[in-house]
Amino acid sequence: MIYFPEASLSELSIHRIGNKAQDEFYVLSEASMQIQDEHLKNVLLQYFLSPYEKTNEVFRFFHPNDDLNLNEVYHFVEQVFETGELFHKNSEQLAKYLYDTSNHPKIKAGELYVVYFENVQIEGELHDAIGIFKSETKETYLKVSPEQAGFALSYEEDAININKLDKGCIIFNTEKEEGYKVAVIDQTNKSNEAVYWKDEFLKLKVRNDNYNQTKNVLGVYKSFVTEKLDQEYDITKADKIDLLNRSMKYFKEKESFDMDEFSNEVIGNKEGIESFKNYKKSYEEEFETPIADSFDISGAAVKKQAKAFKSVLKLDKNFHIYIHGNKELIEKGFDDDKSMNYYKVYFKEEE
Repeated sequence: MIYFPEASLSELSIHRIGNKAQDEFYVLSEASMQIQDEHLKNVLLQYFLSPYEKTNEVFRFFHPNDDLNLNEVYHFVEQVFETGELFHKNSEQLAKYLYDTSNHPKIKAGELYVVYFENVQIEGELHDAIGIFKSETKETYLKVSPEQAGFALSYEEDAININKLDKGCIIFNTEKEEGYKVAVIDQTNKSNEAVYWKDEFLKLKVRNDNYNQTKNVLGVYKSFVTEKLDQEYDITKADKIDLLNRSMKYFKEKESFDMDEFSNEVIGNKEGIESFKNYKKSYEEEFETPIADSFDISGAAVKKQAKAFKSVLKLDKNFHIYIHGNKELIEKGFDDDKSMNYYKVYFKEEE
């Protein structure tokens, strides 16, 4: 969704951010860098932008008080877009603010890059954009170079792998009143200390478009089947897998989602339908994320969510049964002589 064949890097400022909780400090550069080496520019474009080529989610800035101007990053970025000569000054403000939010003891120190891009494409349109990136992970690289008698071997420590961007966001100069279009990456988002990047520093919320509507419905339904149904009904794992398979089939075959149609075709049970709609309503209220009763289905979201929909039935450590079709061809029973459960599977041919 994000492409950069026409993109150019026009200005770059680099600062170093320590961990405030560890009594480390920040170091600000005196001025932005004017990079003349075209090869280095291309390397930087690859490092900063290539991780976003497979990004589909679009975020927006927000503030709990519903006043975008109170969002610090939004405020500094807006000034850069409005007055380009304030780029480096605002990059310093971004560095100071990131330092203030780096108050978890496990947050790693690293370099902060604030970049001004021109002609980055998102959703088919070219825009200027501001990138904010942080490198935390350092690696050691070997260097082999030719010598008169053969080759020389050396190494470089604390180097940055340009194929591994730790944290970053790209803010596109469009839809300012709604909080801009923002793409974000956080490779450490599985750890508790990492929430500071998206939630505390950037303060982002997901744009409620077709991609996220599709993602949310599939996520809510999966949670409903795997967690909620056990509380209300006596349902086998095979039945759960069938319900998940039917939902994925619906989303792969349809171009648009309709709540009533989905409920009738996939769940097909009046009590189950009512339970799912109540579960969806509770999700919307708890996470303040409304899900429309109809919307165009996003194929990208379906493809991503499909990876989380497991169709395998695990039986002890001996067997795995993959269920892809008609659940009527598999029966569950109990063998009194062996005091064990069993599944009976019907098929026409062995492949």
